[in-house]
Amino acid sequence: MNTSDSSQSFDLRAKTWDADPMKTARAQAVAEAIRARVPETAGMTGFEYGCGTGLLSFALQTHVRHITLADTSTGMLDVLREKIAAAGIVNMTPVRLDLTADPLPAERFDLIYSLMTFHHIADTGRILSDLHALLAARGYLCIADLDREDGSFHGAAFSGHRGFDREELARKTERAGFHKVQFSSVFSIRKGQPPRDYPVFLMTAEKR
Repeated sequence: MNTSDSSQSFDLRAKTWDADPMKTARAQAVAEAIRARVPETAGMTGFEYGCGTGLLSFALQTHVRHITLADTSTGMLDVLREKIAAAGIVNMTPVRLDLTADPLPAERFDLIYSLMTFHHIADTGRILSDLHALLAARGYLCIADLDREDGSFHGAAFSGHRGFDREELARKTERAGFHKVQFSSVFSIRKGQPPRDYPVFLMTAEKR
């Protein structure tokens, strides 16, 4: 999919992104699931890819030593910086980064996570390999995204993934070098007319 087009779309929605209570509830649910699955996060450095306005990282901020938050949308990052400044937070650092085009950062992280980002990335095998490279030894990867759906979540014009088959994604994750790949259902998004539920999973994996 066209990353720049996607970034422009999110730029336009950045100012009102946090006004949707579902997004806050989703971030809280995923944060709780990450904390339940990843032990001893207090001393870890975290990296969120596709951070948006930082809802997930704000829910984890007091439980992680430092978080680098990366996104391709300047609009989302502008809102994020305003939120960090307003809250006086010192352990969160926003950066503009597109792992599909930019070099990998030199830093390595103990915990890498993303929420509703993977279905926007065409080459999931490559992004999994990149995230494996960014993890420190014995680090944790946590990916929250949609289960396989019929395309109605975004509509016919969407060019990304229609969610993911868990077994297929697990195989890709293992091929990227991870082990102990596990899935759990952590949230359900209700939307559409008539309304329907779209399950959200959390996949966790470890680097040897």
